[in-house]
Amino acid sequence: MSAKSPIKAIALSSAALAMGTACSAMASNGFSDDVVRIGVLTDMSGIYTDLSGEAAVEAVRMAVEDFGGEVGGVPIEVTYGDHRNRADTGASRAREWYDSEGVDMINDLSNSGVALAVAAVADERQRHAIVNSSSNIGLTNEYCSPYVTHYTYDAHSLAHGTGKSIVEDGGDTWFFLTVDFAFGVGLEEQVSEVVREAGGEVLGAARHPLNTTDFSSYALQAQASGAEIIGIASTGADAINAINALSEFGVSPDQRPAALLLWYDDIESLGLETAQGLLLTNAFYWDANEETREFSERFYERTGRMPNMAQAGNYSSTMHYLNAIEAAGSDDPDAVSKQMRELEINDFFAKGGHIRPNGRMVHDQYLWEVKAPDESEYDYDYLRLVTTIPGEEAFQPLEDSTCHLLDNDE
Repeated sequence: MSAKSPIKAIALSSAALAMGTACSAMASNGFSDDVVRIGVLTDMSGIYTDLSGEAAVEAVRMAVEDFGGEVGGVPIEVTYGDHRNRADTGASRAREWYDSEGVDMINDLSNSGVALAVAAVADERQRHAIVNSSSNIGLTNEYCSPYVTHYTYDAHSLAHGTGKSIVEDGGDTWFFLTVDFAFGVGLEEQVSEVVREAGGEVLGAARHPLNTTDFSSYALQAQASGAEIIGIASTGADAINAINALSEFGVSPDQRPAALLLWYDDIESLGLETAQGLLLTNAFYWDANEETREFSERFYERTGRMPNMAQAGNYSSTMHYLNAIEAAGSDDPDAVSKQMRELEINDFFAKGGHIRPNGRMVHDQYLWEVKAPDESEYDYDYLRLVTTIPGEEAFQPLEDSTCHLLDNDE
């Protein structure tokens, strides 16, 4: 290919070291170090702990156990670490794991800034990274790599789920409360594009730091904008605090909050009284069918909570990675990448799922509405299905991707 990945230009260590790592000796049985190591790099102590954290680690452990604990006759090991929501910390841990600890694949990667930084390291080191807890579509565009997979959701699927549905229902003017880093800004940009394409108008945005506790001034700005829809381009504790502030300070009868990335865990924290009526796009709901319930009940027994979409994605993507290793008969990164893109994904998480050449896993998304308290019939009965969004409609069209892997020039 004549085009080169932008990742190469921002790699954080010398190319010589990267090649030395990638070309480490392969055991005679096709497995480096006679073990397959999976690292879960997540938020163990910060704002996204409840959305990923220890529960993400448990999801990966469950997948390894269900797979049988070994692949190709070698054991599978799971390790984990805390990226502390810092891109430099995440990149440093990824380099350490790939170079010194023999980690073959890193999973979860909550926080888009961290995910993009680790994607750069994964491409440089020619080792795998699977992103389940971040939304930035740069992972399958300018930062794409043969070794990076964006699995569960992204900003495009959220924008064309929640955002498009609200505009079609008459929500024409928007104002955003946006967390000021890669995730929030990217989500705001994606939804703004959808709104404008549908003939709507974006009246403005108020951007706040990560982990903001006082949203009073931001809520008042949103109220003063006069926008029909107040788009909350944040998640976790930030989204919860923003929704609570809008409820406390009040919005006019003509205004409606719209959570652009609301997790199952967030609904539980808010309570149905506050969250009722909110629309959200999610890739997974524990009570969707018998298969999702079977997995979720086992997950609950181990963690004391129902899984969210990223935790379910961590399990599914780990199984897919291990199936690819088994099919390749080796943990060689290039051989595994080939198999990951050839094997279809059919499990409780996705039916007919497949990974495109740019690393985007395509599968159906779902638009849900939060139930009112009197509609909830049993514990954790929070969501009602509004519509299913086919994967090819939910995610960015492949022809629109700027991924260098799609360049056919030789």
